[in-house]
Formats: sequence, structure tokens, C-alpha cells
Amino acid sequence: MHTPSSAVMAASTPSPRHHAVNNGALPFLLGCMLLGTVGVFVQEAHAAPITATWFRCAFGLLGLTAWMAWQRQWPQLRLSRSTAPWVLASGVLMIASWALFFQAMTYTSAGMAIVLFHVQPLWLLLFGALWLGERVGRQRLAAVLAALFGLALATGVLQHLAVFGTEDASQNGYWLGVSLCMVGAVCMAGVTLCAKKAQTSASALAWWQCLLGTLTLWIWPAQYGWPAWGGAWLWLAGLGLVHTALAYTLIYAGTLRLPTSRIAIFQFVYPAVAIVIDWLYFRQTLSTAQLIGIAVLTIAISVAERPSRQRVARQ
Repeated sequence: MHTPSSAVMAASTPSPRHHAVNNGALPFLLGCMLLGTVGVFVQEAHAAPITATWFRCAFGLLGLTAWMAWQRQWPQLRLSRSTAPWVLASGVLMIASWALFFQAMTYTSAGMAIVLFHVQPLWLLLFGALWLGERVGRQRLAAVLAALFGLALATGVLQHLAVFGTEDASQNGYWLGVSLCMVGAVCMAGVTLCAKKAQTSASALAWWQCLLGTLTLWIWPAQYGWPAWGGAWLWLAGLGLVHTALAYTLIYAGTLRLPTSRIAIFQFVYPAVAIVIDWLYFRQTLSTAQLIGIAVLTIAISVAERPSRQRVARQ
């Protein structure tokens, strides 16, 4: 029979799963924050999008190979019959999502592409519920919708829609760009689900994705030309080492420990940081609506992380 004090101690002692979830939040958030600075490296490299993507994979592969060799983690790269399909599928979906996103930006504005691409947390919640059987709380679903609205404000997209009389959404190719973003968002949600099903190490998962990208995209720079030797290569190296090898290792380390409902809301940290970096680095002036959008994003993430009554009752 439990005494009152022992019952209190048992209730206040975090479970191993609780520790795993909390340990997964920090690397995932750090990885998303690193990705938020990717625009600076792409801008300074002055390389074509697909060329930058290939360098991202190639330098990421070099960095991860060196790291795994130093840590003697080569056995982790072996794929079993159960893990190989998930690892390879995640790599194919990742490459497809990058290509679709870059192509979509040629048909729509960058801000619109970012907003549409980040509809993927909604897909992630849906797939997580249907495929993994994870319960989606109303609090987190509402937070994701609020964060998406905040993102639309923060990127300034709402100021350029046809309803505001400043942009014609019926222009040629616009809806093609919208479709590409939606398909890319589904692909990115699939990457997260495949990563959870693969149940392999974060470094190994990122390594295989970089290998697939390096092998499939090399034809682009080979056919259309390589960047001039010099500073561009340093920025591209940073793109691979920092924004791929390091960032995705952190993100996948968190993905393996977090439920999809938390991943869905945490993913909004990436575009939020990107907007702030544009303001700090590129000196882009933020409108009142954009500042409100950033505030809405911050509040939505905070509310999503606040324990609900149901979660507190289950602990």
C-alpha cells in the first residue's frame, strides 16, 4: 500500500518515456534553429538551387563519414531487411521534397512557397494518427493551425494575395506552384514517418540520405557548371556540414524520441528563425503584420507545450 508521500514521489518522478521525450525536444529544436539560417548560406553561395542541394548532400556525406569513422560507428550503417526500405524511402522523399520546393519557388513567391510547404505539420498529424496510431489532442491541433496562420502573417503572404488587390493568383503557373508545394509537403511528412519507422541511428539515417542525394543529383552541376572556386565553396561546405550533417542528425535524434504531435508544432521554429535571420542579416524591414505573425507563432508553440489537463491527469 502506498503512503501519501510515496504516492506523491511516484507521481512526481518522470517516467523513462517522459525523459526520452524531453531529451528529444532539445536536439530537434536546435536542428530547426540551424536550418533557419540556411538562407544566408544559399544566398552567399550564389549557386543554382539544385547545385546547392547537391553540394549540401556531398559535403554532408563527407562530414558524416568523418564523424562516424572517428566514433567507429560503421556497423550502424548496415541495413537490415526491416530497416532498409524505410531508410531508402526517407532518402528518396527528402530529395523529392527539396526539388519540389525549389521548383515551386519559380512559379510562386518565396513567401507563398514557405507557407504552403509548412502545411506539412497538418499532414504529419494526420499520418501519425492514421499510420502510427498516435492520438492528436485538440490543444496541439489548434496550436498547429494558429502557427500556420502566424506563419502566413510573418512571411507577408497575406499582404500579396488577390483579396488584397496586389497580386493576381490566376497568373500562369501559380496553381502549378501551389500543387508542387502541397506534394512536397506530403513528401516531407513522409520523411518524418519513415525516420520513426526505420529505428536506426540519427547519423546513419542522415548518412544514407546524403549518399542518395549525392548519387542522384551530381548530373546537375556536371551539366550546368560548377560554382567559381573560392568563397562560394566555403558557403556550400557550411551548407553541407552545418545545415545537413549536423542539423539533420540533431533533428533525427529528436524525431526518434518525440511523438508526431510535438514534431508538427516544433517544425514551425525553422521558418520563424528564418524570418528573424532575414531581418537581422539582410536588414529586411518587418511590417506590423509580420511582427504580429511572429508573436502568434511564439504563442502557439508555447501553448502547445503547456501540459493539458488530460496529459497531467495521465502522468
